[in-house]
Amino acid sequence: QVQLVESGGGLVQPGGSLRLSCAASTSVSVINTMGWYRQAPGKERELVATGGVNGNTNYADSVKGRFTVSRDNAKKTVYLQMDSLKPEDTAVYYCYAGLTRGLTWRDYWGQGTHVTVSS
Repeated sequence: QVQLVESGGGLVQPGGSLRLSCAASTSVSVINTMGWYRQAPGKERELVATGGVNGNTNYADSVKGRFTVSRDNAKKTVYLQMDSLKPEDTAVYYCYAGLTRGLTWRDYWGQGTHVTVSS
């Protein structure tokens, strides 16, 4: 079992920055993928950015060059540094963890943290 606890959301003006953090509580030694998805009102949940245990990263085109995902594998924590925020970044941001348990891939989600970009 994996429990994910997010922190760092809030209200920020356009052009500002926020840093999200997500810590995993689990006895699993390796979490293959950690990252972030978001869901804006009236829209489907979408990928923001993920990071693999070996350092590879994947970003949505809409956030490339503005957001940076990073991991601390020893702490089982993933971060999302968000710069040059835009009103369209407003959403609930969900922490994600994906890992293999035996031959099965399992997805885990946090409760979500609100990010509002508004003047």
